[in-house]
Amino acid sequence: MQTTDSSSKRTSLTLGEHLDQWLELCRTRGLQPVTIASYEATLHLRVSDELRATPLDDVTPEQLNRHYHYLITAGRKGGNAGLSPRSVRYLHTLLRRAYADAVRLGRTRSNPADLADAPSARAARPATRSPWTPEELTRFLRRAREDRYYPAYFLAATTGLRRGEILGTRWSDLDLAARQLRVLQTIIEVAHVLTISTPKSDRSRRLVALDDRTIAVLREHLDAERRRRTDDLDDPGALVFAHADGSPIHPACFSYAFGHCIKNTGTRRIRFHDLRHGHATMALQAGIHPKVVSERLGHSTVAITLDVYSHAIPSLQREAADAVAALIGL
Repeated sequence: MQTTDSSSKRTSLTLGEHLDQWLELCRTRGLQPVTIASYEATLHLRVSDELRATPLDDVTPEQLNRHYHYLITAGRKGGNAGLSPRSVRYLHTLLRRAYADAVRLGRTRSNPADLADAPSARAARPATRSPWTPEELTRFLRRAREDRYYPAYFLAATTGLRRGEILGTRWSDLDLAARQLRVLQTIIEVAHVLTISTPKSDRSRRLVALDDRTIAVLREHLDAERRRRTDDLDDPGALVFAHADGSPIHPACFSYAFGHCIKNTGTRRIRFHDLRHGHATMALQAGIHPKVVSERLGHSTVAITLDVYSHAIPSLQREAADAVAALIGL
């Protein structure tokens, strides 16, 4: 009798119903709201109605493979183009995790995603983008001095902070005398609503050292903001970068302003996030230990830093070879 009930329980639940319940399970696990929103959007947009209506036990690896192939060839809205391998692999990862929980909870017998053929990790790597060279960065910063967000651009270039971390920084997080900044919160958008959240991981909550020039830029910015802002900048919650009334800046609007500034300065176009990549690349090429770079960026492990910025490693290899040869002295 127990076997019959268990079997009935497994086959009565569709994939779509399980995915909806799985998202609720993810919420109870304490995942970041922006992560949940990403999961929800991907599963809603990338899982077909036919697949969602299929009982959990009836979904096969072959069916998932056909769906992945469709997404790669014609998965974009209108069917005129396919999704990137990265997007399809992300969906595969979510389905695999959701099915793993379904097996654990006794809702199905096996995980078809374990046997499905998703795009490889190599194929899913994001396209390599070339950050600004030191000369390009210097030229941009010199030409952007009059831009409203110049201090934010400068801070990003010299620290490698993420966009949300820059916009979420409070004056109380800065110790200008000690030349350091604590990354304790971030500004994110969830369902078109701005939210103040904690950083994405424990390693993202970090202490970042600041150089003298960055401190000078921030002091100048503080003086200007006291004249412009209507909120109390001595309040512990006052943001370093905000609208005149102290309200947070929308991340998308901030990125748009950065793109507009690039155009006005005649600099090669990059994303705001590429300032972070540029900081890491220059630090590694300057001989800064990868572990220190990893800590400044807030990566969970130094392996991630070395993997993402492997393009900067060959020069370090050559420098190491020359340094050891010089010590041998032959």
